[in-house]
Amino acid sequence: MNKIESALQRTTDTKDLVIGAGVLNQTPALFAKLFPGQKAVIVADPTTYAVAGETVENYMREAGIELEKAHIFTDPHLYAEWSFVEELEAYLKTVDAVPVAVGSGVINDLTKLVSAHLGRKYMVVGTAVSMDGYTAFGASITFKGNKQTFSCPAPYGVVLDSEISAAAPKHLAASGYADLLAKIPAGADWMIADVMGTDVLDAFSFGLVQDGLREALSAPVAVFEGDVEMTQKLADGLIMSGFAMQALQSSRPASGIEHQFSHCWDMENLCYNGEHVSHGFKVGIGTLASTAILEFLLEKDIENLDIEKCVEAWKPLEEIEADVKRIFAGNAGLTARALEETRNKYVDKEGLRKKLTAVKESWGTLKERIRAQIIPFDEVYANLKAVGAPYEPEMIGVSRERFRKTFTYMPYMRSRITAIDLLFRCGMVNEVEERLFGKGGHWEVA
Repeated sequence: MNKIESALQRTTDTKDLVIGAGVLNQTPALFAKLFPGQKAVIVADPTTYAVAGETVENYMREAGIELEKAHIFTDPHLYAEWSFVEELEAYLKTVDAVPVAVGSGVINDLTKLVSAHLGRKYMVVGTAVSMDGYTAFGASITFKGNKQTFSCPAPYGVVLDSEISAAAPKHLAASGYADLLAKIPAGADWMIADVMGTDVLDAFSFGLVQDGLREALSAPVAVFEGDVEMTQKLADGLIMSGFAMQALQSSRPASGIEHQFSHCWDMENLCYNGEHVSHGFKVGIGTLASTAILEFLLEKDIENLDIEKCVEAWKPLEEIEADVKRIFAGNAGLTARALEETRNKYVDKEGLRKKLTAVKESWGTLKERIRAQIIPFDEVYANLKAVGAPYEPEMIGVSRERFRKTFTYMPYMRSRITAIDLLFRCGMVNEVEERLFGKGGHWEVA
């Protein structure tokens, strides 16, 4: 049994996948297998329709599959926002057909959520390797100004032609590469959470993401140049990440602190040069920060950690809540989110003592596992640069001052335990902040 077959046995939503060079013509056969006797309706934007949507329609007609009129989003500023959910839902309510999303992240997320609203299964024909969301459950949509993940099933079937993806605009593959690169520190964060007893490390899901990951990331220049073979490997890695999230019904296998930076900037509606910054590009900058945090952690003498000193300094929940309100003052949405997440992961002094004792006792082994897991900061930086992704925060419209401020949000942004939460509980957050943003730091703030 190969890796894809093994993954499909554990996925909750996706039942089949066709991936490879020149496989677009297999779309009708997959559709007929998964949706026998049903009509199809293409969902695309003008670019993805021209690249693949019209061809898919022609293949389907030749195969005898009935088609409703395609829904083509025409807004030049299309993104995953609620008004576009309403637009698509209004149309799909008028047709009795299976949606076939032709595109990448935005088209897939919009179609995924609307299909769930209407109680329909759907399939996706990917046109770029820009993120891991093709096979992930849930859709990231901006609603009332805040980026939120709405629970909804992943596609029932997936087609991804690596020749089409390799020919896509370079920034899309760069975004996907950055999203896949994030799985490296995310794996280390999961190791920490496992030892702290908050998220048991699932070997199957961990392996789906991590096995073959370094090979998929090994040639950023080839990805930038549109090499089909390396684009295929990048696609494989992203697809497996989505399958791992399905299998575990959680984004834990593919998301650590680097994604928390991205989610925070989502909630702040980050734009650069008048355009929304892609998920992968935000995560790429977050990955640099996450890697730097992990490298700092590896320098600390956790084997000799003074646990009682940490416990004595640990604040009661009411004081931490007061800190949250002060730190996020002026942003009601972020304050509410931070309060909820902080309450969900708070432990009392005895709970903290147990968690830090578990880390201290395991540190000799855990430290070496983390060291073997991560890629050095300078290599992460160089790879992002080589693939054509942003490698400095200013390249996504985030000043160093803003980057530092976002860093101060991190201990409160999500109940998921990461390296920053361990450092927070050890009383070392101010020290790592100074290392990253103080004099001589990676992002020195004057």
